[in-house]
Parts: sequence; structure tokens; C-alpha cells
Amino acid sequence: MRFALLLFILMPIMEMWLLITIGSYIGALSTILLVILTAIVGIGLLRDQGIATLWRGKDKLQQGKLPAQEMIEGIVLAVSGALLLTPGFVTDTLGFLGLLPFTRFFLVQGLMKKFTLFNPSENTFNHQQRANQTDSGNTIDGEFWDSEESLKKPK
Repeated sequence: MRFALLLFILMPIMEMWLLITIGSYIGALSTILLVILTAIVGIGLLRDQGIATLWRGKDKLQQGKLPAQEMIEGIVLAVSGALLLTPGFVTDTLGFLGLLPFTRFFLVQGLMKKFTLFNPSENTFNHQQRANQTDSGNTIDGEFWDSEESLKKPK
């Protein structure tokens, strides 16, 4: 929580400092146009990468597989798009890192290690869960009612 608060305070300061520094070298109008250009390029990349990820996820669903990687990629793409729309060069750099396929791959792989995936149709867990899973015996399926009131017919 402290890290988020510190980031929330320091990020705008870094952005302002960088915008002022770059503006002093290339001019205010050029800096503003550069920020707008990065947003436009980012939106184009976001659209292309988002559609490609959506189609890969759809294909996996049609094959009966869990599109876990594609779902996490979608989250990374959404965050990257928000960073690109935020004015500034630091956020644009972070946004572009999330949009480029080769850097996004490593980011998604790191995030995938933090999740436990379960596909009910396959009845299997991911490798971490499978290693920790023990057979506890029989499974019993049944029904129950809370009280006699739930058995009465509605009036």
C-alpha cells in the first residue's frame, strides 16, 4: 500500500520534470505533439494487439481449452492502453512495454506463475497445483435443505 501511495505521488512529479526538460529542448508545442503522437500510435497498437489476443482466446475456447494467457494479456493490454492515454513519457514507455508482444510475453509469464488455473472441463490443475494435490479419497454428492420452511409450497 505504501508503494502505491509513493508511486501515486512520485509519478506525476517525474512526468512533469520530464515534460519540462524535453519541452526546454524541443519546445512546448513539439512536446505536446509528441505526447499526442505517442497516444495515437499506442491506440493503433492496442487495437491490433487486442484483436489478435481476442481471436487467440476465441480459438482456445472453441478447442475447449482455458484461455488463461489471453485473459491475462487482455488485462495487460487494458492497463497499457490506459497508461498510453495518460499524458507523459514515463507512462507512455510503460504502456508501450505492455503493448509490444515480446515484452508482454515475459510480463504475462510472470503473472501466470502467480495464478492457480483450473479448467473444469479437463478436471486438471496447472503444474503447481498438480504437484501439491493429494488424493483425499471418495467424493460424496448430495443435497440438503435449511429448514422445513424451504419445503413448504409458496402461497
